[in-house]
Amino acid sequence: MCPPVPLTGVIPPMCTPLTPTGDVDTRSLAALARRLLDAGVHGLFALGSTGEAAYLTDAQRRTALETVVDAAAGRVPVLAGVIDTTTARMRDHAVGAAASGADAIVATAPFYTRTHPAEIADHFRRLRAGTELPLFAYDIPAAVHTKLTAAIVLPLAADGTLAGLKDSSGQVEEARRLLVAARDRGLGERFSVLTGSEMAVDGALLAGVHGVVPGLGNVDPHGYLRLYAHARAGRWAEAAAEQDRLAALFALTETGDPARMGGSSSALGGFKAALHLLGVIDCPATAAPQVPLEAAAVDRVRKFLDDAGLTA
Repeated sequence: MCPPVPLTGVIPPMCTPLTPTGDVDTRSLAALARRLLDAGVHGLFALGSTGEAAYLTDAQRRTALETVVDAAAGRVPVLAGVIDTTTARMRDHAVGAAASGADAIVATAPFYTRTHPAEIADHFRRLRAGTELPLFAYDIPAAVHTKLTAAIVLPLAADGTLAGLKDSSGQVEEARRLLVAARDRGLGERFSVLTGSEMAVDGALLAGVHGVVPGLGNVDPHGYLRLYAHARAGRWAEAAAEQDRLAALFALTETGDPARMGGSSSALGGFKAALHLLGVIDCPATAAPQVPLEAAAVDRVRKFLDDAGLTA
């Protein structure tokens, strides 16, 4: 289905469940998609950072995306990450995403080498020219080492290259300036700004973002849907209370031992451990070389779920 313009609502970046041998667990992935759809999410984002796209082979990416598209069955738009190091590789992923039935693609700036803003703009224009699917830019400087500034993004929004932006920069002031500038240029009704800062969603919605892409939404989609509904209705006290509950639950991403694993391994391990404990996925494995959570960390995840009122 064609994504609405602008795209709004709660669009979780889906985890990619794996088997103990590292293959994509299509049964668990379809079950996760159905759980999110039954909760009432407004879209599904496959193959993002939470989906471990950077760790998957091209064949695994295709399997994961086709599984999500089949499970969605046209109920909501499916956004497909085409994240890779270069324009040419991302164009190949975009062609594959279209063939697999995705409704839009999500791309970062090129990475590994440093690129100039003019080169980044050319990158997005080349991607858009190579596909009929709407293109969303993904601003995640912690991983890409390049900030998608308003000076880069706004001309691309104005000329129709970009349908929207997923802002995972964590730079709240810059996001606010972008929103104001987009409204001043009359882009607010055809360019979506989606926040990936899942612990500050209430503030982002108050500032005018169109929706949220929360990794924690895999675990608690209902919480983010309640938060979004409160904010859209102007019930800001209720929105803040729900945000506080979700912020407490988000601590499950920090249960891993920093002496033996990185922050990404801990966060993804926390999400998958929670989904496993809730009976959604069969195995909490993360892609190698990420380190799995140890038993004590899983026990802490269970405690966070209990405190949040989430049970299998």
